Amino acid sequence: MTDAPIDPTLSPTLTDAQWARLTAAGTPHEVAEGEYVFRSGERDYDLIVIEEGEIEIVRDALRWVTEAVITRMGPRTFAGELGLLNGQGAFLSARATGPGRVRRISRTELRRLMNEDDELSDVILHALWARRESLRNGPAAMTLKFVGYSSSSDFLALRRFAERVDLVHAAVALTPGDDYLMGHDFSEADLPLAFIQGEPVPHATPGVVAERLGLSYQSTADEVVDLVVVGGGPAGLAAAIYGASEGLDTVLLDAVAPGGQAAATSRIENFLGFPFGVSGGDLIGQATLQALKFGVRVYAPCEAVDLGAVDDALEVTLADGRVVRTRSVVVTSGAAYRRLSIDRWSDFERAGIYYAATPLEVRQVTGAPAVVVGGANSAGQAALYLAAHGSPVHLVVRGTDLGARMSSYLVDRLVEEPRIQIHRESHVVALDGDTSLQSVTIDTAGRLDARGLFCFIGADPATSWVPGLDRDHDGFIRTGTDVAVQSLQRWQHLGREPLPFETSTPRVFAAGDVRRGSMKRVAAAVGEGSSAVASVHRALAG
Repeated sequence: MTDAPIDPTLSPTLTDAQWARLTAAGTPHEVAEGEYVFRSGERDYDLIVIEEGEIEIVRDALRWVTEAVITRMGPRTFAGELGLLNGQGAFLSARATGPGRVRRISRTELRRLMNEDDELSDVILHALWARRESLRNGPAAMTLKFVGYSSSSDFLALRRFAERVDLVHAAVALTPGDDYLMGHDFSEADLPLAFIQGEPVPHATPGVVAERLGLSYQSTADEVVDLVVVGGGPAGLAAAIYGASEGLDTVLLDAVAPGGQAAATSRIENFLGFPFGVSGGDLIGQATLQALKFGVRVYAPCEAVDLGAVDDALEVTLADGRVVRTRSVVVTSGAAYRRLSIDRWSDFERAGIYYAATPLEVRQVTGAPAVVVGGANSAGQAALYLAAHGSPVHLVVRGTDLGARMSSYLVDRLVEEPRIQIHRESHVVALDGDTSLQSVTIDTAGRLDARGLFCFIGADPATSWVPGLDRDHDGFIRTGTDVAVQSLQRWQHLGREPLPFETSTPRVFAAGDVRRGSMKRVAAAVGEGSSAVASVHRALAG
């Protein structure tokens, strides 16, 4: 066991007034030496406020290592981290080093306290977030470990999920011929592996990991929430934040993880308030933290597969058969990435084809030659990002005018960047490689070495799960005065027409990329998501 001093940087000094309000929210409990106030694996644990004595935070012993004491906390501090807000089960334990007295604050009471006390909310949120960040590179990261081949899309999906939902974890990326599995009771057929609290999970998927960690949706008997937001991109996060901050019991569902296409953007340079640009990951990370602050219940991966009305409630059915009952829905399910119709595309989706250019994907290329396909801003940003990390880049553009769909500042930088070669009026016609992508053939340039192909050719609206909503011929959802097909009986009894952002079904709204006529920009999506909530309030009040 290691010795760890009390870390004052992660335990804010509370004023007497703040301390009084915090302790008033808790239930008193006497603890004995060695008593655990919460254990790793507990799904529903409390914030522990320490009045007397000392609590040590422990990473429990795993199969291959002994336990480790992360830190110790004394009087007038509180024990807990960000998982208290996002629903994650405890991945560390907390036990008393001697007799003492604590107060337990349940998650429900903690959310109420943070909703009603802005000052204390900021203090608690800063501390919980700082603790999560401090745990990333220490022994706590071993509580969730992924093992898989670096070229595996399944392994990459696990890592992307963990990073997008901000999980403390470790990842072991294997290469062919690696002897890491020797001496273990596993084989290549079991990859990717997840070790959760030391227990192995073969063939791990984000869904399985989320279920084990308590991040999947769990309904209570007869629960009807005020608002369900389907899709965690900028529009969905904005809708959830504005809904929850204005008193609506809000659930946010995403089929993968919060962020949508914005999280896959390496650099957003035209978003209001960020003159030096901001990465999509940073923007989404802060927005997700803001959602948790206001009490949004975020569940991912949770894929919605159906939407219907039963009695006075709406029902969102998930892929696993669970049903979320709600008074209103905002559909922000975004769009699905388009693929090139060429041979072996599906082969290399697992080993060299990417639909994002974040640090996670760029690490897979590690400065090797890369091809970027697309003529809009996302393709230009990806090309510049790859070039900045040492990759020679071939940018393949179907049209003749690079500025037709791309911002002029990006065009200028692309033309000036020596590592980027632009191929206009060009198409990718072939892919080659053994177990991973090794070359790409462009009709105007021939066969080129490439270890990664980054595809940004647009997306199709993810609306197949809501066939009952009025959509245009491309699948985008009609809203407000744009609704073309209406049931007169459906609206006559309400005595009104569809509200702004309301679809052909009352109390179901749409915002962001999924909505017909929307501006495909991050700032516009944020505006639509927040504006849709204004209509939600009007619909629920009626």
